[in-house]
Amino acid sequence: MSKKRLPPLNWLRSFEASARHLNFTLAATELNLTQAAISQQVKGLETQLGATLFKRLPRGLELTDAGKSYLPPVRDAIERLAAVTDEIFGQGVAKAVTVKVNLVFFTHWLAPRLHRFYALHPDVRLNFPSSIWIEERKWDSDLDIRHGLGNWQGLTSERLTWDHLVPVCGHNVNGKAPPAHIGQLAEYTLLHVAGYKEGWGYWLSQTGNDDLVIASHVHFDTLISALQMASLGHGIALGRTSLISNLLQSQLLIAPFAEQFATQEAFYLVYPSQHSISHNAEKFRAWLVQEAMDAHLNS
Repeated sequence: MSKKRLPPLNWLRSFEASARHLNFTLAATELNLTQAAISQQVKGLETQLGATLFKRLPRGLELTDAGKSYLPPVRDAIERLAAVTDEIFGQGVAKAVTVKVNLVFFTHWLAPRLHRFYALHPDVRLNFPSSIWIEERKWDSDLDIRHGLGNWQGLTSERLTWDHLVPVCGHNVNGKAPPAHIGQLAEYTLLHVAGYKEGWGYWLSQTGNDDLVIASHVHFDTLISALQMASLGHGIALGRTSLISNLLQSQLLIAPFAEQFATQEAFYLVYPSQHSISHNAEKFRAWLVQEAMDAHLNS
């Protein structure tokens, strides 16, 4: 059995308003239409349904039994549609701040701190689409958190991290104990991450071991994957101190060597230099920059 074709939404809105007021003129005023248009739309609805919804009286309208039965689901559907439209496209979205963020920074740095922002600004909604290493792209967010040297053309950059490079691994690596000294790295798998200019090659060079021949290498496009693999004992990753402090404290990862070196690269909050950001985006920007400064001073 085929389903009856749904009536046009404007016919249903005219029916609902007319049923609420029991008057075509008042319904027309509410919907900013003429009385004739309301009457015509209700008549069209009745024709399509094959049923009379109103009794036309000298001084107004009265719902028929069919109209009384049809009104509750129509009203509920219109109210639900209005609510979800406002939620997705209405005033709520005007308050939402879209922050495009590197996934490892969000997971290990930002997410554990967000409760403090929400406590200060419970009215501000935040959206967090993730990014990896795309630098040249159409600007499609309020704010962006990127890793690099902070010199993106046309963008204002505010530094969020001051990192040192630290090799990290699990308590068991490739089926054996973690290396006791740097020379033993040759016997292990090194976990590399694309997008970082200062990676394993830089760290080994700083220690005077750039000629070390490593047994095996695995490459990833995000540090979050490398850190997870390291914690599971599949190799040794090169962590950034701002991202691994909680992992070290919880003993999910250990740092087998004392050597660590400051990076020039960092995570930055960026936004277009030539355009002002929204009021709510400014609330998040100010909070994030202060949070980052506090973390740096307390590290």
